[in-house]
Amino acid sequence: DSSPQDTPDTFKPQMTLYLTDNTSPDEIKKAYATGLIVAVKYYPAGATTNSDFGVSDFKKVYPVFKAMEEVGMKLCIHSEVTHGDIFDREPIFIEEILKPIVNDFPKLKIIMEHISTKEAVEYVLQTSDNIRASITCHHLLYNRNAMLVGGIKPHLYCLPILKREIHREALIKAATSGNKKFFLGTDSAPHPIGAKESACGCAGVYTAHAGVELYAEAFDSMDALDKLEDFSSSYGADHYGLPRNTQTITLEKKAWDVPESFDFGDGDTVVPLRAGGQVAWSIIS
Repeated sequence: DSSPQDTPDTFKPQMTLYLTDNTSPDEIKKAYATGLIVAVKYYPAGATTNSDFGVSDFKKVYPVFKAMEEVGMKLCIHSEVTHGDIFDREPIFIEEILKPIVNDFPKLKIIMEHISTKEAVEYVLQTSDNIRASITCHHLLYNRNAMLVGGIKPHLYCLPILKREIHREALIKAATSGNKKFFLGTDSAPHPIGAKESACGCAGVYTAHAGVELYAEAFDSMDALDKLEDFSSSYGADHYGLPRNTQTITLEKKAWDVPESFDFGDGDTVVPLRAGGQVAWSIIS
């Protein structure tokens, strides 16, 4: 057990396998039988940070999808292709890869992780009930102008990349709608400051320091705080077949200052979202 010594007994991580071209159906069945591994993460090779060993051709892993469908293991997907304009890669993935998978494996439960476009929202709404989507707090709060206007902001660079305002509006409408097909997924990605502020910076936004509070900001902006609990705590658990958490936290609309950075690893630092700024909501208990 690699958990820190002060980890509460109630924290039970749900583990995933990293899908590669060489993953076998037998490995899927063995992993699922442990009761500890509940999903497989599908990264198209080269689509995002640390995805070099991902899937090169989705048809190569069809036997794996079949095994997953048979045992009930979930498929979590980084839903972008590696060709075409970077702002269009999620809709292209839906058409070229996701629709064939859903058609060929209708019982496979799929999570489109950290969706970023109105096309993804529309697809999830109209397709099978087995298809759900997670949404990050930064995709709810920011569009691409925040990353690019007035100088590039490397700590807002993530994949899927932030899109136009029309897409942010579609995402926040979906997240705050109360629809069970959309739920929280922070995709919090801490990288050392040198890996972000460089000539070829890596993708990833660090939000774990204030994830729930930032979601509260987004839901408050839509006068939808009554929908936050289910989005955060219920719909994801339901899709994974897990019991809903009975513990609670209490949020208060009380601003606090975000540090410029946090210590990270051996002598490194990580810059959080809103570094040097404020978050409008606080966890008070």
